[in-house]
Amino acid sequence: MEKYIPNIFFAFILIAGIGYFVMNVRKLIRNIKLGKDIDRTDRKPERWKNMAKIALGQYKMVRRPVSGILHIVVYVGFILINIELLEIVIDGLFGTHRVFQPLIGNGLYGFLIGSFEILALLVLLAVIVFWFRRNIERIKRFMSAEMEGWPKNDGNIILYFEIVLMTLFLVMNATDTPFQEAGAGNVVSQFIAPWFEGFSHDALHTIEKTAWWLHIVGILIFLNYLYYSKHLHILLAFPNTFFANLNAKGQFNNLESVTNEVKMMMDPDADPYAMPEEGAEDEVPEKFGASDVADLNWVQLMNAYTCTECGRCTSSCPANLTGKKLSPRKIMMDTRDRLEEVGKNIDANGGEFKPDGKQLLDDYITREELWACTSCNACVQECPVNIDPLSIIMDMRRYLVMEESAAPQELNMMMTNIENNGAPWQYSQMDRLNWKDE
Repeated sequence: MEKYIPNIFFAFILIAGIGYFVMNVRKLIRNIKLGKDIDRTDRKPERWKNMAKIALGQYKMVRRPVSGILHIVVYVGFILINIELLEIVIDGLFGTHRVFQPLIGNGLYGFLIGSFEILALLVLLAVIVFWFRRNIERIKRFMSAEMEGWPKNDGNIILYFEIVLMTLFLVMNATDTPFQEAGAGNVVSQFIAPWFEGFSHDALHTIEKTAWWLHIVGILIFLNYLYYSKHLHILLAFPNTFFANLNAKGQFNNLESVTNEVKMMMDPDADPYAMPEEGAEDEVPEKFGASDVADLNWVQLMNAYTCTECGRCTSSCPANLTGKKLSPRKIMMDTRDRLEEVGKNIDANGGEFKPDGKQLLDDYITREELWACTSCNACVQECPVNIDPLSIIMDMRRYLVMEESAAPQELNMMMTNIENNGAPWQYSQMDRLNWKDE
């Protein structure tokens, strides 16, 4: 029985790690579903193509070649190396050692492990470059105010995770004496093995098993850390690109309630004083625009969780570049933070939201930020995972204009002129065509 204790312990850790991850995924889905319903199931072939090209193929990442290529190395390397996780799980549960090696032969097994070792080395180099760019070179888009504190630490924690996991993988292989003696797949670890030449066989075995345990435990910790990190996009980039808005970027959606009122105004037979249908008087009128996360749709909330905090949107925003307070990245980060706050409120109150006197507008996103936006769509165009900060900005503007009548003076004046004069300028309709005589 004693010899099975490591296997039982491994099974416990595996179940606990996956169980906690599933719990967080359920919480994530619950929070996203707090948003309003929206149908994004049309044009499926185009959606599948977008997901394959942008999420899987990293198409938009390589527009900035240095960071794009390095990201692809880390993305491909980390995903493929974790294929070996299947072997680790089987070995851990059944007490075997490199169970696939005799099954598929030294040739194929050596090719796979050798490829993983090369990718692990490339990931290590890429991550070191990323760390240098963030902390030594201090690239401007990582130095914004919203990137201070936890966002900055989070970015570095992920890099440290990847460095440790890749190092453990190579050390595990380098100290595996039978693996090194077989010479099948040790293309990188053979150069690390000499560092341990003075160690006894028992010491090497201890180092190998320690690295093995730390590697699997580290992967489970990393898996559960994702929910609290910007690296949640590893999971959400795929649905986010699939459900992205496929309409032309300059096309804004119409509010159905407003459209119905306009149709009624233009219908000469419509009776504006007609009694509502039976039961309709009890319905709460739909809120115009958004002041809190529950007023946004579920795709917008998923956008917030998918944000990678890379800053490509903000570095391309003309308002931000001219010194305005607006940062599209901050809009997404604020939306996610408020959504998390609402989710914690629900957890603390038995599944129901207890009003906390806060909202996304003013408590997180200021009116100055919203009105600084030029609605140019540069942020939407630049995002590597098809996030749409502009849609949130426009919905919050709609709330300000249609619920609070709180548009800037210049905009109020323009709308008044359009209402009274049929044009944005302050002169009578009789004078609208005077320009042609000049």
